[in-house]
Amino acid sequence: MTAQNNKIFLSIILILAVAGAVFVFPKQVNNFLDFAHFGFMPKIPETSFKLGLDLQGGSHLVYQADLINIPETERAEAMAGLRDVIERRVNVFGVSEPQVAVQEAGGNFRLIVDLPGIDNTQEAIKMIGKTPFLEFKEQRADEERDAILEKQKNSASSTQANQEDPYFKQTNLTGQYLKKASLWLGQNGMTPEVSLEFDEQGARIFEELTQKNIGKQIAIYIDNILISAPRVQEAISGGKAQITGDFTIEQAKELARNLNSGALPVPIALISQSAIGPSLGHFSLNQSLKAGLYGFLAICLFLIIVYRLPGFFSCLALIAYILFSLSLFKIFNITLSLSGIAGALLSMGMAVDANILIFSRSREELKTGKNYTQAFSDGAKRAWPSIRDGNFTTILVAFILFFLGSGFIKGFALTMILGNLLGMFCAILVANNILKLFNVRKVSWLWV
Repeated sequence: MTAQNNKIFLSIILILAVAGAVFVFPKQVNNFLDFAHFGFMPKIPETSFKLGLDLQGGSHLVYQADLINIPETERAEAMAGLRDVIERRVNVFGVSEPQVAVQEAGGNFRLIVDLPGIDNTQEAIKMIGKTPFLEFKEQRADEERDAILEKQKNSASSTQANQEDPYFKQTNLTGQYLKKASLWLGQNGMTPEVSLEFDEQGARIFEELTQKNIGKQIAIYIDNILISAPRVQEAISGGKAQITGDFTIEQAKELARNLNSGALPVPIALISQSAIGPSLGHFSLNQSLKAGLYGFLAICLFLIIVYRLPGFFSCLALIAYILFSLSLFKIFNITLSLSGIAGALLSMGMAVDANILIFSRSREELKTGKNYTQAFSDGAKRAWPSIRDGNFTTILVAFILFFLGSGFIKGFALTMILGNLLGMFCAILVANNILKLFNVRKVSWLWV
């Protein structure tokens, strides 16, 4: 990289670092603008980090699923459908950023539910514990629909009137009559559809329902949430039908899974419950931030004492690393937990380790009589294999933890992966390009 290109690169890095600081600390920037009487400037939108249960407080629930009546080949699909239903329930309950995950160990399936910030755990437990309810509704006549809408308009204070669905009404067809729903690729083998199969009694109800609703829609609800509203083309007998629409394969799979979760209820039992108060979460967050700050200061002190000016430049690169990391956490809405913060701090140490390797190799090159520019250039090249192998093996392990682990392990692994990639970038490109800007032949004691 030429000197001109080097200056352009570092200018871009500086701009990105400043933008990252504004994005990460909007409240502090707004306070500074007010203090400096720059009120004419627009306010920076204040967005907060997504905090995990251990930092924000909330409830952690563990459910044991009873799959004794579910064929072994269908258990994973049944649990995925159950997870989708529980996610919808806690979202309706108003929980901010809930996390619902399926955990399998030794053939036993568990449902892990994290509810950050919730202060009514018992109500959430009551909602989660209900069996998923699937029902089919028929379209109302236009006159009936208009009458209900008018009634709701004139009865704004009536809760019961406002809760009545003006477009669809209940029928006798519910999930108890549905035997199975599955993905079907249509007659041409290219169009994703959802195939429905009812039991004998459900087939009779479905035939009667489609007979009197030709040309109209039949709405499919799970837990009173509309998931599909296909239009009836003709009366359907035999207890089998297809839901057609502009589906992708993944959307059709999800719809079939949701239908099966209503038709094949999976009983769950609460086996573990723990609560973290907001004060404890706030304390954990403050302690984590203090640990990060003290760790950063200790690293900078070590680098400056041992490696002098290159160590100082490495600290500047480390500041850029922190700002870029925090920006990515916000941009991708990554949940920050104690384990995730631990992964980020460990990655910061790995980033410094790369600089130490470069500086140590550069010292060896200086002893051979090379000038400073050549010594640091050769030192970086010869340290790269060790940096590459060390970071990539760490990233490989983190990928394994991310895909095979669960819960807090995934958070630790994700921040480790991002941190190591950013750490290599800042150590190899940012710190070394800062060094190339300086010709300190006359003050060599600052280098070695």
